[in-house]
Amino acid sequence: MTNAAEPDGVHAPVGHRRKLIAWIETPLVRNTILLVIILNAITLGLATSDRIVQAAGGALALFDDLVVIIFVVEMVLKLYAYGFRFFLSAWNIFDLGIVTISLIPATDSLRVLRGLRVIRAMRVLSAVPQMRDVIKALLDAMPGMGAVVILLSIVFYIFSVMATMLYGATFPQWFGSVGASLYSLFQIMTLESWSMGIVRPVMEVHPYAWAFFVPFIICTAFAVLNLFIGLLVNTMQAAVEEEQDAELERIMGVVSEGNARVQEQLADLQKQLAEISANQESRNG
Repeated sequence: MTNAAEPDGVHAPVGHRRKLIAWIETPLVRNTILLVIILNAITLGLATSDRIVQAAGGALALFDDLVVIIFVVEMVLKLYAYGFRFFLSAWNIFDLGIVTISLIPATDSLRVLRGLRVIRAMRVLSAVPQMRDVIKALLDAMPGMGAVVILLSIVFYIFSVMATMLYGATFPQWFGSVGASLYSLFQIMTLESWSMGIVRPVMEVHPYAWAFFVPFIICTAFAVLNLFIGLLVNTMQAAVEEEQDAELERIMGVVSEGNARVQEQLADLQKQLAEISANQESRNG
């Protein structure tokens, strides 16, 4: 219950904050910020070219400072408008970290950290519903992917130990240690120069080496890695079905509300008809 003795100005900031939140969440403001983020990402890419910096370095630096000011003003307004609720959104925390990095002085040793502002372009993902669905599917598939990663790690370790024991003496540059074997097998799994670069030279000394490398490729590149695709497809399909179920429930709710209103109107009509017939009977009587 509100205390009547409280000054009128106590609740004024709440109203101002609500209006500020409504303004921040308008499509115009959100799209403007996204446009600034995209332009900033483009200018940061242009600033990596020495020729462009020589031609328009001053304009790029001025725009960079303007972008930093816009980002800081945006964060200050959001912190004031949302209060502690600001930190309940992972995107807000991410943006605050990037803006904080943007305030680091542009010295040679810290220039790389300031360049991390380009990561803020990932906010575009939150503005496209299809991209949000993909990100949600990736996050939902993480537990299953973890199991696949463990399985793939076991397969890699077994084959790397075997490769080191079989081919480490004759090809130490590729299989001289377990670490070297892991890297070589990873290259083979990616199918990057695996035949002419590694396997065929090994087969010149060990003619039956194909019996080792072909099953490895089948187990990794063609089997285990496809499990990732299967998990993502199943997760995205489940997300789509969940959205369809939610939409169906919403439609059924609207239909049920409409039916309830129709029934109420019919009941009113029946009541009115009953009253009219009763009045007519009383007049005739």
